[in-house]
Amino acid sequence: MARINDVGGTQGFGAIDTSDDTEPFHADWEARVVGLFNALRAQGVFNTNEFRDAIESMPPAEYLAASYYERWFTAICALLERKGVIEPGELDD
Repeated sequence: MARINDVGGTQGFGAIDTSDDTEPFHADWEARVVGLFNALRAQGVFNTNEFRDAIESMPPAEYLAASYYERWFTAICALLERKGVIEPGELDD
């Protein structure tokens, strides 16, 4: 069964923006999310497959409304809860 990220061949999403974007990050917090991802993965808290699954498991409306790195942060938080590193809702404030 296809998930929200699997939209290949689906109509209605409009044109793809193929303009060049040379900036890897558009805000400081985005770079911090990547640093957090790298640190947690290096420590074995989760692996790349688990991370990808966490992103692809986001509810469709939440996935479509989120930016690229917001999806990363959501996945990291979900994995930290799933792995028992943090309590559910601990980062909600």
